[in-house]
Amino acid sequence: MRLSRRAVLLTSGMALSLVLTGCVGAKDNTTTADPSANAEAKDVTLVISANDVVGGKNAAEAAWITDSVIPGFVAAQKAKGVTAKVTFNGSGVEDEQYKTKLELNLKTGSGADVFAADGIWLGELASAGYVQPLDKVVGDTAKSWDGWSQISEAVQQNLTFKDELYGIPNGTDGRVLYFNKTLFAKAGLPADWQPKSWADIVSAGEALKKLPGVTPIQINAGVPMGEATTAQGFLPLLAGTGQPLYDDSGAKWQGATTGVKDVLGFYTTIYGGGLGDPKVQQDKAGRDQSFADFSKDKIGILAEGDYFWRSVICPSTKDCATTAMPKRDEVVGWAKIPAMEPGKGVNGQDFVSVSGGAGWMLNPKTKYPQQAWELMAWMSSAEMQTALSKAQIRISARADVNAQTLTNDPLLTFISKEVLPITTYRPSDEKYNEVSLAIQEATAAIVSGKSADEAAAAYQSTLEKAVGADHVSGG
Repeated sequence: MRLSRRAVLLTSGMALSLVLTGCVGAKDNTTTADPSANAEAKDVTLVISANDVVGGKNAAEAAWITDSVIPGFVAAQKAKGVTAKVTFNGSGVEDEQYKTKLELNLKTGSGADVFAADGIWLGELASAGYVQPLDKVVGDTAKSWDGWSQISEAVQQNLTFKDELYGIPNGTDGRVLYFNKTLFAKAGLPADWQPKSWADIVSAGEALKKLPGVTPIQINAGVPMGEATTAQGFLPLLAGTGQPLYDDSGAKWQGATTGVKDVLGFYTTIYGGGLGDPKVQQDKAGRDQSFADFSKDKIGILAEGDYFWRSVICPSTKDCATTAMPKRDEVVGWAKIPAMEPGKGVNGQDFVSVSGGAGWMLNPKTKYPQQAWELMAWMSSAEMQTALSKAQIRISARADVNAQTLTNDPLLTFISKEVLPITTYRPSDEKYNEVSLAIQEATAAIVSGKSADEAAAAYQSTLEKAVGADHVSGG
């Protein structure tokens, strides 16, 4: 189990949320967890909560909890002489709405024992005292779990805050560069393309620019793209400059630093040099438009996560509606995102990525900390994660599960083997959302025609107002 945190950037991704009622005791959110409480209890009542509902949002996961997780856990407890009653409180609402309920319920002590939460919420929950590190809630039991050997240090970062681990990741994803092999062939580019620098991306874009009716490169930018601008575009590029967005040790965000200016300069090259379509970035439906254009062979290179492969350009029109690509497996290629230059990425890496994802956490006020931990560990076991992957193809946090379940999907296998070991995650600091908006506004300035220096200066000013000048570097 790894309890130290490297500087990290993202994810994003899919957000799971949490918690309407549960089996907790004290009503004071400052209560300290007692790992030994009711450890020998023979009758246990637990509640699982997630933003899932059978027949609705995240339906496959909801069915997995009710049909596989709960019966299996109850049976295992019975074999130990423990009678366990486990209830699932699912819901299917907007993530922010459910996050508000989560915070309220954790504060008042009415939250579920085991709940799902997006990694990006961790900093806010931990800073408010609503959640505590696993070893404080469970004790040494959490450290000795055999599952940690299957969850890489990089993936563990998604539920790590200030050097301490708060939960078990339930899944993750990764960002890559997708490219259209048909268009590449017409432009004289190789089918096994793997850029080694930003210059290589631009070079490929210049070749694609010669094809009529084709947008060479799509890198999400602007405010309408929302978090996709930050997670799919800006943060992977910033990871390629060598420094994280947020420095945990110094509690500082990157403002108008050299790295940020380099990223904004790259956006200028793309959108000021005719390699990308600035109008798409300014349209409310711009991201959907970019998806449609790629599926119709109108975009050469597109930066996105594995969601794009699984749910946007899948071969079946039944599953992907208007953006399906019947010949996807033959036409679409993918490549790792290169650092600005070889060796210039975070940790001296040649290639970088950003991941997102949710995970399972424990309510520090649970009446049954050891049993709640056993339930969470069961949910995260190889057996249960394999069952979840069969219900819905996905990248598990566990390497052993991915090795078995992703064998028939080359893109997901590629991300599992090649991308997850080098990935980074968004900062879990509670100020992240404000910083993300400032990033979106900075890239919006670029696509509207402003220079990288102008956009960086405005970003620095916005950031200082949002988090305080003492917490911003650069400028």
